[in-house]
Amino acid sequence: MSEDSALFDKGLPIRREVLGAEYVDGSMAKADDFMMAFQRATTAWAWGWAWGDPTLERKTRSMLNLAMLTALGKTPEIKLHVKGALNNGLTVDEIKAVLLHATAYCGIPAGLDAFKAAHEVLVAEGALPGKK
Repeated sequence: MSEDSALFDKGLPIRREVLGAEYVDGSMAKADDFMMAFQRATTAWAWGWAWGDPTLERKTRSMLNLAMLTALGKTPEIKLHVKGALNNGLTVDEIKAVLLHATAYCGIPAGLDAFKAAHEVLVAEGALPGKK
């Protein structure tokens, strides 16, 4: 078994636990041969190697991801990782604090996009009440 295969096998259950099996399995099922190369790489490297390292708790990793994704302006990934942050035990207040911290360093436009994305997910997941 190659190192990448071992990391893929290590990363797949972690990825499912954090992002949800429905999302992960759907992404894998939709992947053709071309996109499967990316699915294998991200599962092995991000989830097997990075998330599979026991040094940091998953809650901490979720905080880091939200801050980095805010800095990069990756709104779809912010939405995905807000759901993952909830799965990893972050509270709404902790998510808000991470996004405020990122806003201070990344700027108001990046922070606003992150807040809007997070709010959408938090309402959809029932962590925040919807608009009345």
